[in-house]
Amino acid sequence: MSDIQQAVPPAPEVAARVFGDRLPAAARYVAHLATSGIERGLIGPRELDRLWDRHVLNCAVLAEVVPPDAKVVDVGSGAGLPGIPLALARPDLQIVLVEPLARRVDWLNEVIPDLGLDIAVQRGRAEERGVLRRWEGADVVTARAVGPLARLAGLCLPLLRPGGAMLVLKGASAPDEIARDVDDVRALGGGDARIHECGAGVVDPLTTVVEIPRIGAPRRNRRKERR
Repeated sequence: MSDIQQAVPPAPEVAARVFGDRLPAAARYVAHLATSGIERGLIGPRELDRLWDRHVLNCAVLAEVVPPDAKVVDVGSGAGLPGIPLALARPDLQIVLVEPLARRVDWLNEVIPDLGLDIAVQRGRAEERGVLRRWEGADVVTARAVGPLARLAGLCLPLLRPGGAMLVLKGASAPDEIARDVDDVRALGGGDARIHECGAGVVDPLTTVVEIPRIGAPRRNRRKERR
């Protein structure tokens, strides 16, 4: 057994509260991250001791603000974050992971069957026509560590149905990003941003989630529609 395999972190007690009877699957996911995830460059080796709190639980508590039975598109999913922890915590959700890099897609397609999850993986970029055509109309679009808020709005909002919302994981700078990018977000069809702090009693610091609803089409599309 490799040193990495021997060092797979055990589940903290609070994880049972988040994942319920899917805790064994969540533990297998952490084991995949700690072994092949690190070996294949999806997770940095320095993250080993923080896989549960900084990554898996940090993402899973997003479930607190996702409506029941939602159709969810996870943009730039990488190692399945936040999509896989969300799927483990909320089996009612219909989730697709969108990821452009082939090696990450291959890893996701290896790991997901072992976890017993019924979620799809789409290789591609959120802005590609084929991805938009196949997955548009989502209730929720999620993203983590993909880019600044204005860029995220450009990727996430077109995939949403009117009235759906993008839920993106951000850090302490979220209020500053919202203020900086408000005009760009509105131009892309987004409404007023709202900040949620999720995971009380589970993660410290709390997970900061920025919610932006889709209230219309991008302004450039509206001009086309008037022609």
